[in-house]
Amino acid sequence: MLPTPKKVTVVAGGSEGDTRLTAFDKALMKAGIGNLNLIRVSSILPPAVDYVESLVIPPGSLTPTAYGSITSDTPGEVISASIGIGFSESDYGLIMEFSGICSKEEAERIVTAMVEEGFAARGMVAKEIKVAAVEHKVEKVGAVVAAAALWY
Repeated sequence: MLPTPKKVTVVAGGSEGDTRLTAFDKALMKAGIGNLNLIRVSSILPPAVDYVESLVIPPGSLTPTAYGSITSDTPGEVISASIGIGFSESDYGLIMEFSGICSKEEAERIVTAMVEEGFAARGMVAKEIKVAAVEHKVEKVGAVVAAAALWY
């Protein structure tokens, strides 16, 4: 059985690259998680997890991460990604991610509404919601990523 993470942080970054993959890699670097091996997870925030502003994780670590991302090669296009984590009063929480062709503010609004809807669907109330978002105007090939990284 895998251990349950005890810490979470939210990050976001955007960048340009020569290819879609290198743009995504640079966006991960800007977000501070580019040297980790991300294990993509879904939307449940473990009970009793602590929110921290930043995580110190050794490079190459297998890191449970929920994230949204988008890449574009359309010059002038504005792309955004956002991540929202909602904490409950005494139980597990939720993680929602969003990415699209829109402003940072729209991405933040959408992901916040998604967290609220997820809580309502479970008959729960969010006591606190944390959001990270990023916006990027594409020059050649751009990428954005917003993530909730979990750690032990």
